[in-house]
Amino acid sequence: MENILQAEKQLEIRFSEIDMMQVVWHGAYPLYLEDAREAFGEKYGLSYRRYINEMIFAPIVEMKIDYKRPISYGMKPVVKITYCPCDAAKIIFDYEIADPASGQLFCKARTVQVFMDRNYNLLWDSPDFYTDWKKAMSLI
Repeated sequence: MENILQAEKQLEIRFSEIDMMQVVWHGAYPLYLEDAREAFGEKYGLSYRRYINEMIFAPIVEMKIDYKRPISYGMKPVVKITYCPCDAAKIIFDYEIADPASGQLFCKARTVQVFMDRNYNLLWDSPDFYTDWKKAMSLI
């Protein structure tokens, strides 16, 4: 059985995040995904502080967002993040943003991150701390 790692973060849609159509501006969604990654990192010991301490960058190289329904000012949707295991030296997350009461889906997304050293060199192998983390999470 595969170990599924998930976290959730409740969002509070602020007035500053809506556009002239009075729905969440498309550019706010990457920030919601970032909030979910931070929640995931805190829950599972893979925080951004850990990357900083290990002197590793993990830039996003791919982001796909499928908008299903608009989110409006004052709503409190939940973003769910799911870790997607892979053998390559990358981190993949899937996301769903939904209304917690009705289950109505607003958005699905995916991000892919790679690893770089402090000299901005792409790492073709996972850093030791990440491999150790995957072992601790029973992912390998």
